[in-house]
Amino acid sequence: MVKINAVTTRTGDDGTTGIVDGSRLPKSDPRMNAIGDVDEANSSIGLARVSLQTGMLDDMLGRIQNDLFDLGADLATPGDIEGALRMAAAQTDRLESDMAQLLADLSPLDSFILPGGEPTAAYLHLSRTIARRAERKVVELHHAHPVNSHALTYINRLSDFLFVAARWCNGMGREDVKWVPGKNR
Repeated sequence: MVKINAVTTRTGDDGTTGIVDGSRLPKSDPRMNAIGDVDEANSSIGLARVSLQTGMLDDMLGRIQNDLFDLGADLATPGDIEGALRMAAAQTDRLESDMAQLLADLSPLDSFILPGGEPTAAYLHLSRTIARRAERKVVELHHAHPVNSHALTYINRLSDFLFVAARWCNGMGREDVKWVPGKNR
């Protein structure tokens, strides 16, 4: 017999999963799709952090990963449950402040940027695209079931931050991989 890890509950074997209010939803529900894409964005940011290991950007990304768990908890809590963990404006404010700090080091953008460059930058570009998908799923959920406005704002700003962080990793924008329109005609 295979020993099951304590984290494994087997309650999802029927294709459902539990949320904060105690109800169960199909794993294909828009709420679960949004939570899953937020989780994927978080994991991809973790991959980017592996190549950083320490420093200012690593600290910023660590805070973002924690925020994304808060966002997942917010999305997993439908309706108005007293004391529920909700995203707050201060989290987006900090994200914007961190982005401004990175932008101060960057040269002006003069071209569209191709994802790539330094490995960390490439990982951050991947995280940016996953965050954009997560945002689309959160907006889709919002159309079906209203979502905390701070959650919507945060997930929108996150992809902006990740774009700026990728440029910052590419030598403060000097090593960006620039799009050359029609280059291969």
